[in-house]
Amino acid sequence: MFLGIDLGTTELKVLLLAGDGHIVGTARHPLEISRLRHRWSEQDPEDWWQATRIALSTLRKNYPDAFECIQAIGLSGQMHGAVLLDAKDQPLRPAILWNDMRAVAECAELTARAPRLHEIAGNCAMPGLTAPKLLWVARHEPEHFRQLSCVLLPKDYLRLRLTGMKLTDPSDASGTLWLDVGRREWSDELLEACDMTRIKVPSIEEGSRAAGVVLGSVASELGLPKNVIVAAGGGDTATSALGVGAAESGDGFLSLGTSGVVSVVTERFRPSPLLGVHALCHAIPGRWHRTSVVLSAASCVRWLCKLTSADEGCLLSEAERVSVNSRAKAPLFLPYLSGERTPHNDPYAQGVFCGLVESTDRAMLAYSVLEGVTFALSDGLDALRADGTRMASLFLIGGGARSTLWTQLIADAFGVPIRRPPDTQCVAALGAARLGWLAAEGDISVVVRAPSLWEEFIPDDERHSILSERLESFRVLHKQMQPLFRFNI
Repeated sequence: MFLGIDLGTTELKVLLLAGDGHIVGTARHPLEISRLRHRWSEQDPEDWWQATRIALSTLRKNYPDAFECIQAIGLSGQMHGAVLLDAKDQPLRPAILWNDMRAVAECAELTARAPRLHEIAGNCAMPGLTAPKLLWVARHEPEHFRQLSCVLLPKDYLRLRLTGMKLTDPSDASGTLWLDVGRREWSDELLEACDMTRIKVPSIEEGSRAAGVVLGSVASELGLPKNVIVAAGGGDTATSALGVGAAESGDGFLSLGTSGVVSVVTERFRPSPLLGVHALCHAIPGRWHRTSVVLSAASCVRWLCKLTSADEGCLLSEAERVSVNSRAKAPLFLPYLSGERTPHNDPYAQGVFCGLVESTDRAMLAYSVLEGVTFALSDGLDALRADGTRMASLFLIGGGARSTLWTQLIADAFGVPIRRPPDTQCVAALGAARLGWLAAEGDISVVVRAPSLWEEFIPDDERHSILSERLESFRVLHKQMQPLFRFNI
């Protein structure tokens, strides 16, 4: 058996994978985000560990025989977060997350300090990435920066608790702005631009390789067998790719989670930072991937649920009942509730409804939210296409993939067939478990496979034409609103 642990933003998931490739079972535990100030986003790393303990306890209770046979663990996690540790490996402060937008000024500072940033890191400076956060800490919390012994990414804090080792992998490290992404190793030049050295970052090992074993005391606490291998693991984009079998150039997927991600595997490092596209290492050697990111995707649905006192299932059902004619007249929605990355790289971007009338009801707002996120994802897809990325189809994963309306809407807007596997919500955990399997000397041709079953959604030409017209209106609205965003910071 192989265990995958996926540390998400709103929940932690664990998954048991058998040696014949079938999923034995899963468990999960929710997580909360702390927003002490506008545009801040933090979590306590101790909450991650407690969620891990609870989820594994549930998994062990439900599948005791399989749990006793775990041979290796793979880790997956939300990327870009900064866990600041002191000399005793204790967190100095809550972790600053990927959707935290406070480090705007520090992005400009980093770009000035590191003229070769784009060339080396393959990404432009964005407030959500790790390096600007450290410049912010150095400026605003100098006592924490002075005490800093090591910076870990979120999933790597779980590794520390499991194995006592401080280590990361190229896929997660490539989202820090400190990695030479083409060479898959730390860049002294980029670290120095943040007044950092290699001493203050963990060592790097390829994600599919063994990187320590679970400590005996921790194994006893969690009920794990002795000497369980822990793989280096990967950032959630890379592990999600492995979960749908995306390991070769041109393989791609779309994730509708808290954020929205379109990612396509490449055989070499292909940066396009000025398009707001991320160039990242894959979690397996010799592969990279190009990724567009929308900061608010399924989180927009949760926001509307809270705003209108509706549960998600009810809201999506109401959206499905909006007629095709009414959809063409629905309000436009800019889904930038937490700023935006691809292609705008605008931390000040905000959410907007345009076109509200007396007859606008909750169902119409729900449809507008689904459509608005789809249009933002279309902007990201076009940024990928602008630099030559092509895909014949995309697998769709994440909580938002449960909506058949949304899935078909994306197919129609993208003009690309969308394939939805039976299980869309534990794909990153599956990819993590597969990395554990590879670390235990599994054969990649056997371990990393595309789903054998999926439901395919074919684009409709007429709906594509209608959505293309509305997409142009969406883009005009964004262009007109953009100068106003900074007046409401």
